[in-house]
Amino acid sequence: MRDRKAGFSDAETESDGLKRVLNVKDLTLMGIAAVIGAGIFSTIGKCSIPRWSRTLCYAEFASRIPVAGSAYTYAYASFGELIAWIIGWDLLMEYAIGNIAVAISWSEYFTNLLKGFNIHIPAYLTMDYLSASKAHAEFVAAGSNLSGMSEKARFAVQAWTDAPGSGNFRFIADIPALAIVFFITYLVYIGIKETKKATNAMVILKVGVVLAVIILGFFYVKPANWDPFMPNGFAGMMKGVSGVFFAYIGFDAISTTAEECKNPQRDLPKGIDILSNNLYSSLHSGCLSPNRNGQL
Repeated sequence: MRDRKAGFSDAETESDGLKRVLNVKDLTLMGIAAVIGAGIFSTIGKCSIPRWSRTLCYAEFASRIPVAGSAYTYAYASFGELIAWIIGWDLLMEYAIGNIAVAISWSEYFTNLLKGFNIHIPAYLTMDYLSASKAHAEFVAAGSNLSGMSEKARFAVQAWTDAPGSGNFRFIADIPALAIVFFITYLVYIGIKETKKATNAMVILKVGVVLAVIILGFFYVKPANWDPFMPNGFAGMMKGVSGVFFAYIGFDAISTTAEECKNPQRDLPKGIDILSNNLYSSLHSGCLSPNRNGQL
């Protein structure tokens, strides 16, 4: 249970192992790159109020402990090795699940974009094996009847049926999702200086899309849908809490770059605060629109 309360040396906080090239603008754009993908594009529809306390916690820790490692480092300094070990594995699971969800979501958007240009990728190349296998089993159990299945389940059945293979094995893989994961991994590998250029360019594109949705959607607002304002009550609101924190997963991405910031004790809190309290909350709130079913 050893800890290192305020025990990080100057050699650790001013390490020469990583290039210090990030400023407030880069940190803000990097955070937006993470939270828009996991938030607006993947889990749009959840409120954004409960995350303020989490924002302040990360900003405070980042200024006090300007060392790479994010929540793992903060737990190590505060509670010791055991808690930090648990947090470290939690972070691995968090980022694995988050990356999978965002990659699959990106794959769906990408394939739909290609369909708009009359380019169709075979279903078995845009579907994961487990979903296709499960849908096919349900299809067989229903007597090979598609009438009671959802559109997504029908697509999965088509993927299983069309996929090449032998016996019970089928070659099914979400190729676009795999491709984007490998591409992002390569960007991270070549270095933060090159990565930030690609990140900044993609953020400008993504924010442009979000602003277009907000501006065009303004003309279709129906105030009648705001009543009742919270039809599912407090319990319904609490069900969205997990989605809220998933949508703001970008804070971790910012704090892990502490040793690559020019001035981490100053720039990290500013980047987190600008990202949370100004830019992202405005974009997220602007995209919310109640529908006739009382859902956001």
